[in-house]
Amino acid sequence: MTLAERKRRLVSDELTESALQLLALRGFDAVTIDEIVATAGVSRRTFFRYFASKEDVVVRFLADMGAGMRADLAERPVGEPPSVALLHAVRVPLATCAAHSERALRVVQLILRTPALLGRFLERQAQWRDDLARELAHRLGLGHESALYPRLAAGTALAAFDATLQRWSDADGAEDPVALLDRAFAVIAPALDSPEGR
Repeated sequence: MTLAERKRRLVSDELTESALQLLALRGFDAVTIDEIVATAGVSRRTFFRYFASKEDVVVRFLADMGAGMRADLAERPVGEPPSVALLHAVRVPLATCAAHSERALRVVQLILRTPALLGRFLERQAQWRDDLARELAHRLGLGHESALYPRLAAGTALAAFDATLQRWSDADGAEDPVALLDRAFAVIAPALDSPEGR
């Protein structure tokens, strides 16, 4: 990464962090772009160089989360059972949430409780499912388009991820999201690893 690319990434990350925390603290509709740029210490022009709208800040955050899941799945050992590989892939963002619990919880609640953002989150999850399914098909030597299993397995793993986020949000962070996800995967693992399912 060049110095200019590192600088752009740093500005983008700082803008994202400032925007997400302000939106989570005050509510999506209550915050203006002017307030975001003032908090981040940048100009409106700089904001629009990186993002098209307030909503785009959240969408970019979600896109990065999905890319991380697919990369983590690709790095898992080849012989690992699908349930274990998928658990580790979807556990990474939840472990990050747990490590920054108070801040991450506000962002999760913002997304889940703002209809426009929830819609974009569900849209992104459809993309995550497709990406995870492609990666899983590749790992198992199956045709992504023709095989039913990779899409079902990826969708099931993301349903566990979604249920975990919802429970963590509803409990106001009182439960450990990683432990919740592990419990969810204990329920779905037998189906994910069943040879009959493939």
